[in-house]
Amino acid sequence: MPNIFGLLLTCVIVVIVFSLLLFLIKRYKKCPSDKVMVIYGKVGSNKDGSTRSAKCIHGGAAFIWPVIQSYEFLDLTPMSISVDLENALSRQNIRINVPSRFTVGVSTEPGSCRMPPSACSA
Repeated sequence: MPNIFGLLLTCVIVVIVFSLLLFLIKRYKKCPSDKVMVIYGKVGSNKDGSTRSAKCIHGGAAFIWPVIQSYEFLDLTPMSISVDLENALSRQNIRINVPSRFTVGVSTEPGSCRMPPSACSA
């Protein structure tokens, strides 16, 4: 009988360790090179002691703490926006229509975002 108890205890320990390992692997998220991973929630503090609300990662990976943190991906592919200006008044007081198209994208340079450079890691 003690042999069965030892075997049962070993199986329970193996299942618990395997479940914990699987849980940790599932919470480790990789960021593809064409996206920025924004981790939000409790992500740490700045050098001056103030708390940060988000952390951006481009082309890396991070462990996402359950319940405390979450993540979303921000796409880096450029998008085209059509802005048609109709009945604009020119300098010669002539009404004109100006069709225009802008291509915008998200930059990955740390200085281009409003967050401090320490919040963006490449």
